[in-house]
Amino acid sequence: MASKDDVTLERWRHITEWPLTALAVIFLIAYAVTVIENLPARETLPDDIMNAIWACFVIDYVVSLVLARPRRRWFLTHVHELIIVALPVLRPLRLLRLISVVRVLHRGSVLAFRGRVAVYVVITTVLLVLVAGLAVLDAEQNAPGSNIRSFGDAVWWAFTTVTTVGYGDYYPVTLMGRLVAVGLMAAGVALLGTVTALLASWFVEQVRSASELANSATGDDGMNEPSRSDSNQ
Repeated sequence: MASKDDVTLERWRHITEWPLTALAVIFLIAYAVTVIENLPARETLPDDIMNAIWACFVIDYVVSLVLARPRRRWFLTHVHELIIVALPVLRPLRLLRLISVVRVLHRGSVLAFRGRVAVYVVITTVLLVLVAGLAVLDAEQNAPGSNIRSFGDAVWWAFTTVTTVGYGDYYPVTLMGRLVAVGLMAAGVALLGTVTALLASWFVEQVRSASELANSATGDDGMNEPSRSDSNQ
């Protein structure tokens, strides 16, 4: 039976889920404007908006930590949230909060399991390409020797990287850009594995259905044979 504190934390999560998701989307828009327009940091309205939203993320983490029971277990299982709120200098890392968008949309889907997985993969892929493109453009566009200078170049690089194609026509030269590349490649491998498993399960199900249909037809023919023999007699 859940304790009162567990119920309180669950209620807090339920109340803040959609507002935080909306804030994450607004954060992405403000971040996109800052990066694509190549605006100076800490001197623009989009940056003020991102800082205000960031404060909301910090408040959510602190409240959740206070309400959690057992607190130590919650802390250990939510270290990634601590990293997100503790490293404000790594702006691309803040966009990990967009995982909540996928979680909310995935939970609200009424499709069958395979359909929900397909929706999850599509939404996750789009978010990964968009976020990684913005993150690598943020890191690369002002770096000496960089060849990723526009949002179009960044999205193309992200798409070829997440699909593990990697043409090599665009590549990051900064440490932050390469860290984004490593994370995107790892995510791309995981997504491809999910798609492969999804297709494999579909083929297995089709083969099983065909086999059951054939066995059913064979059984019906076997039951009809004695009846035909009796009628001939």
